[in-house]
Amino acid sequence: MAPNETAKNDFSRGSVVGNIMNLAIPMTLAQLINVLYNVVDRIYIGRIPQQSDLALTGIGLCLPIITLVSAFANLFGMGGAPLCSIERGRGNLEEAEKIMGNSFLLMMGAGVILTALCLLLRRPMLYLFGASDATYPYADSYITIYLLGSLFVMVGLGMNSFINSQGFGRTGMMTVLLGAVTNLILDPIFIFVFHMGVQGAALATVLSQFLSALWILRFLTGDRAILRLRRSCLRLSLRRVKSIVSLGLSGFTMSITNSTVQIMCNATLQSWGGDLYVGVMTVLNSVREIAVLPVNGLTQSAQPILGYNYGAHEYGRVKQAIVFTSVISILYTTGIWLLIHGFPEFFIRIFNEEPHLIEAGVPAIRLYFFGFFMMSLQFAGQSVFVGLGRAKNAVFFSIFRKVVIVVPLTILLPFAGLGTDGVFLAEPVSNFIGGTACFATMLLTVWPQMTRLQADQTPPRS
Repeated sequence: MAPNETAKNDFSRGSVVGNIMNLAIPMTLAQLINVLYNVVDRIYIGRIPQQSDLALTGIGLCLPIITLVSAFANLFGMGGAPLCSIERGRGNLEEAEKIMGNSFLLMMGAGVILTALCLLLRRPMLYLFGASDATYPYADSYITIYLLGSLFVMVGLGMNSFINSQGFGRTGMMTVLLGAVTNLILDPIFIFVFHMGVQGAALATVLSQFLSALWILRFLTGDRAILRLRRSCLRLSLRRVKSIVSLGLSGFTMSITNSTVQIMCNATLQSWGGDLYVGVMTVLNSVREIAVLPVNGLTQSAQPILGYNYGAHEYGRVKQAIVFTSVISILYTTGIWLLIHGFPEFFIRIFNEEPHLIEAGVPAIRLYFFGFFMMSLQFAGQSVFVGLGRAKNAVFFSIFRKVVIVVPLTILLPFAGLGTDGVFLAEPVSNFIGGTACFATMLLTVWPQMTRLQADQTPPRS
């Protein structure tokens, strides 16, 4: 890697806000494009002539399995990438490359095992997730093809983190842009021209992710990368594996708990409201995926900046990154909450225009997104813990919000006379309690530590 390229991606220099935004803008666009993989499928499927609501519900039932695949990509991708940033901040590029190589091997091994298990168990899993005899054929058709390409999905999601963590945000954006444009073109061809329905949507997604995976591997083995994926680094080390898994457990736990909540919500809604309300939840999850994109992109972009400056002993810059990330996250989530609350029907119609689904969806979406700005506190606090390598804190608050709060409330609130409303109300309650607890803990632990280290450090270099 050329020295001037390395210096350009030195996060201890220049404006902290500028460094974050240089990564955040392309990363957010990349995440927006990435969400299109699944969201575009749902938009097209929601417009299939006849029984579009059943087909859309079938896709919604696959979300926990899709989330599970993403969880393992996060475990090794989001676990290894911040560690690479910290080591790069220390100037230890060789160790950073070995961490990346270990992450790649773990990702591939987990992907093969996960694919085999899910294919074998998909029927009982889908019925457990809330499928009915009417929706199971759609879910089965989609997930079977999707799982056959899950290795490409994992490389596309997990290894792209190592491109972004090196400061190549635009290249990371191009990774998903390549796949998303391909998916956008192939979806209508396979679904409507070749009349493949949900199978066509899944095939388009898999082929698109295959192209993204090729792009990533070509970049990470090429001359432009600061950290390269080398054969010599493809040897597992127990110490590195423990560090990767320990830090990656935060992103993994968030995904797994999201998957658990999706399962509980769908199963409970099937019991209390039937296929209609499972379809409503599919729409709400789709809207939520889009709504969280900018704040997700911002907080994830802050992680390499936090980690690099922490490794470089630039503690004042760490504090600047925390303040900027927190303020912007709160402002954005407040704005998007007001938009969704004011125009709920608009957001629902993006995915389906069946009158009965819209009628049930309007009050549900207002309940589900109530006080959405509190979610920003969870995002901001979580990103700080991950960026600084504080794995235990990150994992705890992932579990606390979803498993300790959302799952019990999803089960119990419908019995309190709320019916299906109780399922939708569980999410905002968890945002208020979990978000406050996570952010307050971060302020009471990380901030004083950075202040103390900043006071004790030697004068900064000239």
